[in-house]
Amino acid sequence: MLTFEELIEVKRDGRKHAVEEIERLVHGFVGGEMPDYQMAAWLMAAYLRGLDADETVWLTDAMARSGRTIDLGSVPGTPVDKHSTGGVGDKTTIVLAPLVAACGVPVAKMSGRGLGHTGGTLDKLESIPGFSVVLEPDAFARQVAEVGCAVIAQLDDVDPADKMLYALRDVTATVPSVPLIVGSIISKKVAGGARAILLDVKVGSGAFMKTEEDGRTLARELKRVGEALGRRVRCVLSDMDQPLGMCVGNALEVREAIATLRGEGPADLTTLCVELAARMVAMAGGARDVDAGRVLAAKALGDGDALERFERWVGAQGGDPGVADDTSLLPLSPLERMVVAPSGGSVSGFDAEGVGRAALALGAGRTVKDGPIDRGAGIRLHAKTGDEIAAGDALATVYASSEAAIEDGVGRFLSAVQISEALTPRGPLFQDV
Repeated sequence: MLTFEELIEVKRDGRKHAVEEIERLVHGFVGGEMPDYQMAAWLMAAYLRGLDADETVWLTDAMARSGRTIDLGSVPGTPVDKHSTGGVGDKTTIVLAPLVAACGVPVAKMSGRGLGHTGGTLDKLESIPGFSVVLEPDAFARQVAEVGCAVIAQLDDVDPADKMLYALRDVTATVPSVPLIVGSIISKKVAGGARAILLDVKVGSGAFMKTEEDGRTLARELKRVGEALGRRVRCVLSDMDQPLGMCVGNALEVREAIATLRGEGPADLTTLCVELAARMVAMAGGARDVDAGRVLAAKALGDGDALERFERWVGAQGGDPGVADDTSLLPLSPLERMVVAPSGGSVSGFDAEGVGRAALALGAGRTVKDGPIDRGAGIRLHAKTGDEIAAGDALATVYASSEAAIEDGVGRFLSAVQISEALTPRGPLFQDV
């Protein structure tokens, strides 16, 4: 048996690991036999030398089996999960979970918190009074079976390898590695019990994948590895060159998600949710194809079934279902300011990451791990790319709890908006499926 030092040498020298070596690395690290500093060295070797197709599958499988796995065998039908690679204003899960459930397909999802300039689904859901993101596996499976959907935080003993490896990658400059990203995403989905997975790969200035080429590379690997581990996987490449919808910030995004479930949401968010829902329903066998899934999703939005399922879901996880009828129950920071256009013309684009960092400055995200957030802080846009504006027209309204946060947020937001004399058309919402 090779020592951990010898396993580091294998990858340092660009050689291929055997499956048993990958297993030993993962389980040795999780079990405390392999110290942080040796795993950090191996991660850097893997980052620089890469992992081949087999090694990526073996790593993902070992991570998924590093702790307890959730059994959704008691859930009727095919449980489906959806994952976004992260963006600004991305509140699709809050719409999709009840929407897909209303179409007769169970949704079982473990979500995360905000990461850098991107918002986190759990932080958004926790802005609903009383909502709990903690459920034990049996209760999680039971809720999916009875209500049709559940969204929870990752449990400590489910895929512990991912938590431990990501924390180390975050401080060793080894995050942007496609094999390691794939291992992190797919291992969580496999351990979470879903049989079908839809992956929304964001591409653009507000995404971690800045170019379409990088997005395609990641999407192909996610699909390949997920299918190698027995899951049905589809990937959608969608635009993140500007915020999704009109709101950025936890409670503001919940408000917008509820409006979308009422059939009153912004066009880009509504279109994306219907398209993703159609694919989730078709993947799980709830519709004969994507076109039929699209019809079902549009009907669930139009007749109120999706909103009613949202109320049931919120109530089942301890939240106040009254927010569906009265969004004033959601927090809103006490200070607000209108941000106006400094000149006339057309909104020619956004630095979407800059908008996310403006929301972070307003208090909507964390600057340190486990730090506090202002759930009522954020940005409500009044213009998007392609809109014509005059000098002094409203670009956005920002919300915060201190004047200092307002000043910082406004400055960052204005730096993230581009205005030009020429009319700029909006780009496509989807790059590829």
